[in-house]
Amino acid sequence: MATLELPIETYDGPVDPDWCPACGDFGVLKALKQAAGSLGIRPDDMLVVSGIGCSSNLPGFIHAYGVHGLHGRAVPLATGAHLANTDLTVVITGGDGDGYGIGLGHMLHAMRRNLNLTYVVMNNQVYGLTTGQASPTTGLEVVTKSTPRGNPELPLNPLAMALAAGCGYVARGFSGDVAQMAGLIAGGMRHRGFALVDVFSPCVTYNHLNTYPYFRERVYKLEEAGHDPADLAAAMRAAGESERLPTGLFYQVERPSYADREPALADGPPVKRPIKGNGDAFRSLIAAMC
Repeated sequence: MATLELPIETYDGPVDPDWCPACGDFGVLKALKQAAGSLGIRPDDMLVVSGIGCSSNLPGFIHAYGVHGLHGRAVPLATGAHLANTDLTVVITGGDGDGYGIGLGHMLHAMRRNLNLTYVVMNNQVYGLTTGQASPTTGLEVVTKSTPRGNPELPLNPLAMALAAGCGYVARGFSGDVAQMAGLIAGGMRHRGFALVDVFSPCVTYNHLNTYPYFRERVYKLEEAGHDPADLAAAMRAAGESERLPTGLFYQVERPSYADREPALADGPPVKRPIKGNGDAFRSLIAAMC
């Protein structure tokens, strides 16, 4: 990471995280603060949006604008905020259950549209908030509270899915390596378009398979293996690895974002434009809604 342009304390909120001790999400929160600081993003220039889940509580633990939304609906909420004020840096945070489950359809279309959003998914391979059920990324035949005889479903491969959907920035981190993760998140925030940062974030309470030691024995850094992030085929091969688990930037391609192509945004963020039309009618509408 580069020297912080803003100290990490800039983003300390008044509420302490309520995650379990040693939860992987602590590392993600620290990495997000470091990423924002390294880019010099002021708290009032950043919006953090989430859905439902342990990891989706993150907007309450960082000093920035934040919205704790509905289950699986973080992407459309963030989309509206982004298109209303394209000057904001909009980050989505959540878990595998929220993002890769009920919210998956929204995510895929946001990737296809290339909306300028950064989605950090804390992937713990279990539903933690509801105390340990199988999630979309839980391994085949893994025993959980909802699969006592073993999970009968194949796990979703989020990176391969993102690559196939045309996502322009695809990365993976590990919450045990905050420095690498902060760099990946900062890269996603700099990227003009949709960025997915999937994070191995161990649930120490309900997932005793995918633990910190489990990942430390298996992860390796793509940049140290000579990976070319411009090579889509190589990125897809890396996303398919299961014995060793690559982390780092899998793929990046630059193309115009949705906002760049939308004529209605050519005159700047709608939120900063004067309201035109019949003022009395507008005031009557507002009065009727209050």
